[in-house]
Amino acid sequence: MAPRVTKRGTRWRRPLLLLLAAGLAGAAGWELWLHHPVGAGPAGPPVSPEPFAQTWTDRPALLLGLGDSVTAGLGATPGHSYFERLIVNPPDDDPALRGVCLSAVLPNLRTDNRAVSGSTSSEHWQRQIAPLPRADPETLGIVVLTTGGNDLIHNYGRSPPREGAMYGATLAQAQPWIARFEERLEAMVAQISERFPGGCHIFLANIYDPTDGVGTAAIVGLPRWQDGAAIHRAYNDAIARVAGRHAHVRWVDLHSVMLGHGIYCRQFWRPHYDAADPHYWYYENFEDPNDRGYDAIRRAFLNEIARAAPLR
Repeated sequence: MAPRVTKRGTRWRRPLLLLLAAGLAGAAGWELWLHHPVGAGPAGPPVSPEPFAQTWTDRPALLLGLGDSVTAGLGATPGHSYFERLIVNPPDDDPALRGVCLSAVLPNLRTDNRAVSGSTSSEHWQRQIAPLPRADPETLGIVVLTTGGNDLIHNYGRSPPREGAMYGATLAQAQPWIARFEERLEAMVAQISERFPGGCHIFLANIYDPTDGVGTAAIVGLPRWQDGAAIHRAYNDAIARVAGRHAHVRWVDLHSVMLGHGIYCRQFWRPHYDAADPHYWYYENFEDPNDRGYDAIRRAFLNEIARAAPLR
């Protein structure tokens, strides 16, 4: 005969089941909304070593970094920013990328990184590009530029939106700021090009999205921005248009490379979920990449640099 369930046993079973359900719901909430594991190992697209197997040119070359914290390397451990990895492989780099760097193919390479964390596109134009010295005619310029991201996110809604600190703006309000951003980019390209009479290649990155296309970052405490995604797209469209107008300017699509690795990276139902690497590629400040994010960005730049056939 089956044992009889006492009223005492029934009384305790329901609270235990409720407690178990609450625990499971809490664990699922933590894993899917608040847990941001960074993972380990290589990150980002593959890079073919073939273009890096021989010297590209013996000309003097200058790798020039301009822009914001992404090019400055905020959030990276020493030697692991994308700019540093473009120059030389760190000791713990992916073995598949040994020798896949600019110092291996440009024996007379010099470097100069003028990027400043927290700077806006106006500051890039006025404080970084305008004072650039004119290179000698023998020097080949290789310029990497990340710009515009801080225009969008400052001041995180803590002050009314304005040009250069647009968080919270409506799309209609931002239209003249977007137009002037595109005009500034054109002026930047013209001024950089003028500083290299011997020729240069400019690699202009678009702006990634730590919300993975969701468009809101409430889970990290930021106020909702209804038109944020639309303004972000408009800025990236402006970057793509400027790059498309100039044969020596190449567009580097960081937005696509970083999708799926922001604050919603564990949410498997999202369209950009990366089942092969469902990890967080950003630093603790939510704005900048971590080491794995910089690895992915380095790879995106290397692929575009390698496609610039005149360099080789």
